Amino acid sequence: MKNKLSIIIAIVLFCIGILSLFLTTSIFLNLFDIREKEGNYVLFVVIANFVCSLLFLSASWGLLRKKDWTVKILIIAVFILLFTLGTLGIYASFGGVYELKTFYALIFRIIITLIAIVSSNYILNTKKLKHEKN
Repeated sequence: MKNKLSIIIAIVLFCIGILSLFLTTSIFLNLFDIREKEGNYVLFVVIANFVCSLLFLSASWGLLRKKDWTVKILIIAVFILLFTLGTLGIYASFGGVYELKTFYALIFRIIITLIAIVSSNYILNTKKLKHEKN
């Protein structure tokens, strides 16, 4: 059961990481005219999403390999996302141009990351308990 859960969480993190990496690099490099399709994107949000995409990919690998640092990486990612959400709120309150979907996307990533933190912590702590008993 726990092995299946770790695989599912790792796949979700990998998919979100790959999708975020593709979208952010497409905005940076203007691939496929993504900049125009995204509308009023906010550069610091794109940068934060790029960094978090790399963290999600690392965490997915770490979770599959049952590495202890996986939860720490996800905690860093959630702090980056929370800071970015707060900064976006301040940016918007001062009249900055943005898309409402940016707020929703950040909240979605935060929720997924929090779920991944709880799940990863559960999976990895179970591994530690098994090693301590032996």
